[in-house]
Amino acid sequence: MFPIGDENPTRTTPYVTYLLIGINVLVFLFEASLPPQALLQFFSHAAVVPSELTASFQGTPGARGALPELSTLITSQFLHGGWLHLAGNMLFLSIFGNNVEEELGHLKYLFFYLTCGVLAALAQWWFSPLSSIPSLGASGAIAGVMGAYIVRFPFAKIVTLISFFPFRVPAFIFLGMWFLQQALYSYASLEVKTNIGMESGGIAYWAHAGGFFFGAVLALLLGIRRDVGSVTGEQLQPPSEVG
Repeated sequence: MFPIGDENPTRTTPYVTYLLIGINVLVFLFEASLPPQALLQFFSHAAVVPSELTASFQGTPGARGALPELSTLITSQFLHGGWLHLAGNMLFLSIFGNNVEEELGHLKYLFFYLTCGVLAALAQWWFSPLSSIPSLGASGAIAGVMGAYIVRFPFAKIVTLISFFPFRVPAFIFLGMWFLQQALYSYASLEVKTNIGMESGGIAYWAHAGGFFFGAVLALLLGIRRDVGSVTGEQLQPPSEVG
């Protein structure tokens, strides 16, 4: 299952979502311009390195130069390990982010997005606090956006490719299958071993699960409630339009 859009139009322009996509693309273009050794050094300074974060919590000075250790919980959200990693994350952000931004408003949405990213990174850190592999990517924050989306629009139709054919799938079904699809985003690397996933370098399952959970909870705390008018009993069928 792979999403190509949703049938959940918005009335406002999602400026913050566009801004986040633009920053992620620009940062990745900068990454792609670096030779492997310089890229490794860049990741070591701007990505979350769990062992160094653990040391900072224990009062041991880090080796980040100008960046405090905790700042990597933000900067890591704008780093990606490859073109496929970036493209997959930005596709999901573009599909789900506009609706959540409209519900929260621009500034509250930005706060929500960055907070979900921080909490997702901490969830991943909690389960591998001594890892020396840089952890990076926007997927934890985007998982939070998806958590908010399922709270507000559980029955919104996600236009999804299944065996190359488009179907309209309720959001709660698609998002339930989402974790299985994330393996697609772990293979295109920049030749630097990173933890866009598990200890061996793969998918950050704990960051995704944590981001999704915290996003759903934070959405409720910020006042998002389910759209009861979106409840339908429609069965899966090919879409007539992609909104």
